Amino acid sequence: MWQCWIGSGVLRRRWRGTLNDVLSKSNISILQRDVNLSRLASRVHTYRKMSSCHRQLRLPGELWRRLKSSSYSASGFHSRFFCSSLVHNQTDPIEIHKKKLTLWFSHLPQEEKQFGGYFTPETMHVEPLILERKPEDRKGPLITPLLKPSQVPQSASVTMEQLFEPTQQGGRERGLNVLLYGAVGTGKSTVVRKLVLDWCAGLTLTQFKLLVPFSCEDLSQLSKSTSLRDLVSRKYLHLKKIPMLSGENDQAKDVLFLFNGMEKMKLDFRISSTELCSNPDEALPSGAVVVNLLRKYLLPEASILVTTRLSALDHIPTKYVKRYAQIYGFNDPDRQRAYFTSRLLQQIGEKPRNQEAQSLIELLYLNLQRESQLAAACFLPSYCWLTCAILHFLHFTDAQAPIRTLTGIYTSFLRLNFGGEVLDMGGAVSSPDDQNSLMLYVVRTVGKLAFDGVSKKRTSFSEEELEQFVGGKTKTDEELRQLAVFRTDVLDFFLVPCVETKRSELDEKEKRYVFAIPAMQEYLAALYVVLGENKTALEKLSKEVTVVIGQVGEDVNTLISIISKFIPLRVFAVFNLLKLFPSLFEKISSRSKGRIARTMAAEMFRSEDSFNEDVLDQVEQSLLGVHGPQPQERLDSRAFELYPIFMGGLLHYENRVLLEQLGCSIKSTTVAQITRTLKRHLAAEIVKWQPPEELMDLLVLLYEFQNPRLTAEVLLSIRSIKLSTVRMTPLKCFVLSSVLACAPTRYHLEELDLSSCHLTNDLLTMLWPAFRHTHNLNLCDNPLLESGARCLLDALLGNQSLRQLSLMHTGMGDKGACELAERLNHHTGLQEVNVAYNNIGDNAALTLVDACREHPSIHTVHLYLNPLSNVGKQSLYVRGVPPDQGGTGRRVKVLASVTEGSNISEDWHPILSVISKNASSWERERVREQLQIFLRDLEWGRKQAPSFWKKMHFRRVEKGVRQTLQMLQKDIPTRTGGSTK
Repeated sequence: MWQCWIGSGVLRRRWRGTLNDVLSKSNISILQRDVNLSRLASRVHTYRKMSSCHRQLRLPGELWRRLKSSSYSASGFHSRFFCSSLVHNQTDPIEIHKKKLTLWFSHLPQEEKQFGGYFTPETMHVEPLILERKPEDRKGPLITPLLKPSQVPQSASVTMEQLFEPTQQGGRERGLNVLLYGAVGTGKSTVVRKLVLDWCAGLTLTQFKLLVPFSCEDLSQLSKSTSLRDLVSRKYLHLKKIPMLSGENDQAKDVLFLFNGMEKMKLDFRISSTELCSNPDEALPSGAVVVNLLRKYLLPEASILVTTRLSALDHIPTKYVKRYAQIYGFNDPDRQRAYFTSRLLQQIGEKPRNQEAQSLIELLYLNLQRESQLAAACFLPSYCWLTCAILHFLHFTDAQAPIRTLTGIYTSFLRLNFGGEVLDMGGAVSSPDDQNSLMLYVVRTVGKLAFDGVSKKRTSFSEEELEQFVGGKTKTDEELRQLAVFRTDVLDFFLVPCVETKRSELDEKEKRYVFAIPAMQEYLAALYVVLGENKTALEKLSKEVTVVIGQVGEDVNTLISIISKFIPLRVFAVFNLLKLFPSLFEKISSRSKGRIARTMAAEMFRSEDSFNEDVLDQVEQSLLGVHGPQPQERLDSRAFELYPIFMGGLLHYENRVLLEQLGCSIKSTTVAQITRTLKRHLAAEIVKWQPPEELMDLLVLLYEFQNPRLTAEVLLSIRSIKLSTVRMTPLKCFVLSSVLACAPTRYHLEELDLSSCHLTNDLLTMLWPAFRHTHNLNLCDNPLLESGARCLLDALLGNQSLRQLSLMHTGMGDKGACELAERLNHHTGLQEVNVAYNNIGDNAALTLVDACREHPSIHTVHLYLNPLSNVGKQSLYVRGVPPDQGGTGRRVKVLASVTEGSNISEDWHPILSVISKNASSWERERVREQLQIFLRDLEWGRKQAPSFWKKMHFRRVEKGVRQTLQMLQKDIPTRTGGSTK
């Protein structure tokens, strides 16, 4: 055994054992005076971590003499290795630089944290298609089509490391200038982030000892001249004295500069505008420093990577670019599937949810393979991100996660891609007055087109319509320059060629465009309206006049105060009219806000959309497709039910904060005016009967609004929520619970109908807050089973106002019925319990009826369609009648059949009605058996009847049972889509 410590750099020995022991244990080989101490070094370093810093290294005497008398090689190992390597890592500026870059570039934006934070940039990265292009072929089509494998250019996809391999024209004497370009959303920034992280980890571009990344947006904001070294040390202080940037010898050959987003800078390569400079210590404007680096006049040995958009492709002359590379995004479904897999499966930690995520990926992949419109959109990785965000929102929302909204996802998506971006007027130096918000420009052009399509119920647009709405009124050179940049960089991000239109229906020369994601049209149309861009001619005129009057208002007041002493009062009244005009404009503006609210209410309750699927199901189908028979309908015939919901969601405070960062301001006064009018119109509409799907859409609107006060006031007008046959998902359950949680404690629903909603145990848990606000709870035809019944009873503990509980056809069984009997005393106001068609036997049914008889208020129990024997039914009737009629306890009506012993049940008609309405969806053989039992009971009762009229009454009921049985045998449902009552 040997021990070691680190002292003043001297190796001391203390050994217990032989030299062969240490050679065998430490695997140290001594051949030809070379010593391999790699494993020994690792052991010493491990011991160093566990011991104090003042200890020295101990080696056996013979080994110590061999080391002193021989030259050894151990990857830099020497007598000061253990202390100097540690100090070196702490003080080496390159190592510090790598650590800081790793911290900075590993940081995820706020939009990524909404998924739960189960992934890292390394695990979710999928390499996009990158192709090297010749200078003469660098410009491609403005709208890049979805490339099929046969359409991909012959050159294979290249990696960033291959782009910096030495060319045939020269070696490493001069650095390479590589220009990586692509459309908005193709993944340039993601590739840059992955490149920096891989370099810091030593996985790529290891030929460069120093990587210096810059944001061109940051550089463009610098107003003072600065030298290259000061520019580097300004952002990376630890590189202030790095010798590789001194310009001496050829040290710069190990340096790679990275300039991300070159379109944000105005580079001028003319000698008359940008002087030549080879001194890294000479102060120059930031643009001049970059130009001289690209000219290879400043640090010519350094290599440079530039990323830019298509509009700025010619800002760098071709003679200064050695290689061009175009990033195409995800050009095939396999890359898209890899992205969805890395996203959705990394986010979900639980095994059941992992299986659900895998199913979603398979459905998504099938839709992508059809070359659908979604496949064309997911050509851009940005839209893949949006697709994953929406699917995660639809399927993996839970009560513990941060509150997210559909509107918030779309707003965050736009902030990720266009946050803080402006359109310059094109001058050499841009002032804030010369810059327009890019997103506001999008709203006024593409948003106007979207609004026109929503108003006219159209989803596709011709090239003439694009020309009309996007730049149709452009006049000045600055506006034309802005339009050219916008068309090249931004327009193709929102509008893509239509791939689902049948060519037989259109002229071959006519090319039509659609929004990449259908819901984006509704979002931009809603944003166009909420921002007040759809003004009438009177509103536009009044605003312009108000601005003019406001500018001269103070001068007018001063002038009036002077001349009022010399002019007649009648003339003076004319000037007072000018003061009244701003208040008149305020009234006109207020009416405009009221019109926005009226539009929201009108769009929410359109009669032609009443029987569509709820809006969340529509969103899901737009991503996963419709599997099975599809309705024959025109491409343009689509409901725009997200449009009013987005209008409400955009008024939420958090979305307004994000929009403010995009240059789109929605004032609080505007929100207050819209909210006040909307509340009045919603209250008038929701008192009318609404289909379950429309009612679900209303709940989604209130959820997206995220305004508890408005929600509480609207709920006061809602007395019942009937969502029967709506396919409930975790998100819909969370929406329902969140909305009802805004209600005051005194608020209660008369009825909450969730029958035939595919509820499970997990969904019941999410609905706990909703169950506290209802008198009549209907959960029929849901596969709750025994565990679900137990979960429901736990949830109902907080409801002290429950009167009716309907659990028909929920599979609760005997155990569920017995547990229900035990907990009935927790609900003193309960009056009626329906557990029909639940596979409940005689003993469990008797236990339940006994508990109901002891309950202070229960008067009716439904037990029909359960496998009860004749003896069991008779016992139930006896226990249900009061003592003066031969029974015991309190009077409880037991509905176990259409007969009650030798008498006909008073409720035979409601029983047959329920069976008729639900027979088509229930297990037919089981229902048929129960109906035949009813016939036997009626036949026995008819024989026992003492009078002719009573016998006729039995025959009338028997006829109704036979009709129901015949209907079941012929498989002719009496009601399509009916729900259990």
